[in-house]
Amino acid sequence: MLAKNDSLVTEFILAGLTDRPELQQPLFYLFLMIYIVTMVGNLGLITLIGLNSHLHTPMYYFLFNLSFIDLCYSSVFTPKMLMNFVSKKNVISYVGCMTQLFFFLFFVISECYMLTSMAYDRYVAICNPLLYKVTMSSQFCSGLVLGTYVMGLAGATAHTGCMLRLIFCNADIINHYLCDILPLLQLSCSSTYVNEVVVLIVVGINITVPSFTILISYIFILTSILRIKSFQGRSKAFSTCSSHITAISLFFGSGAFMYLKYSSPGSMEQGKVSSVFYTNVGPMFNPLIYSLRNKDVKVALWKVLIKIQRRNIF
Repeated sequence: MLAKNDSLVTEFILAGLTDRPELQQPLFYLFLMIYIVTMVGNLGLITLIGLNSHLHTPMYYFLFNLSFIDLCYSSVFTPKMLMNFVSKKNVISYVGCMTQLFFFLFFVISECYMLTSMAYDRYVAICNPLLYKVTMSSQFCSGLVLGTYVMGLAGATAHTGCMLRLIFCNADIINHYLCDILPLLQLSCSSTYVNEVVVLIVVGINITVPSFTILISYIFILTSILRIKSFQGRSKAFSTCSSHITAISLFFGSGAFMYLKYSSPGSMEQGKVSSVFYTNVGPMFNPLIYSLRNKDVKVALWKVLIKIQRRNIF
């Protein structure tokens, strides 16, 4: 029975991260731990920001949305990835694969632009501190977040729509631990020219535009920081940006390696390892590098713990 796109394949097999049996169990526990830390960290940050009114500022508004994206983002593929480590044959239906592809792309593109919005927020805070409250108004911040999700929806729709037009014949083993664009293109027995053009255009835009915007923002930030005369002032300004720079480097660097490098079988194997950084490691580290080094978050967490302790006592 043919699938809706006239495909001869109604289900796929996810090859996983590695086919070495001795690594399956250790990797299962490793990625299970990463997933638990990701869930706890991002859920904790969302709850903390939601419950503390003094954290209802533009910076934490973006952090709230970043944690929400990471929370959903990880849940799109990690459970299936964990199943691959403990099952002999990890099957995913055609519809399930296309659904996973759509939501994976939606959240990954949204994260690109959320990180860009956060860079702009840091630019305004450091370069125009007197106009910060006026510039980063609630309406403007809401517009940035809405634009972030719109770009994610547009990119995911474009890629998934093009993928649905392809025909998949006998090959059904996806050389990845999730349904991603390039591994699926390698399985198609129809022309993938249009898809490859869309990948170059959409991925190029979603990496180049945010990267260029972030670069320009940090050029202005660096210039402003170097004008600060006191060492303490410069150190404080640098500390507010260091976490963001770390997250950006990890996310955009591994993403660019995966999508902009030629999709040969050898590069796909390297791409699988590279993709671990922006699919698993990034969402786990984001709440840590953005919040636990932040004084306001520590104070808010301490107040919540005191309230819980008092309720237990009385």
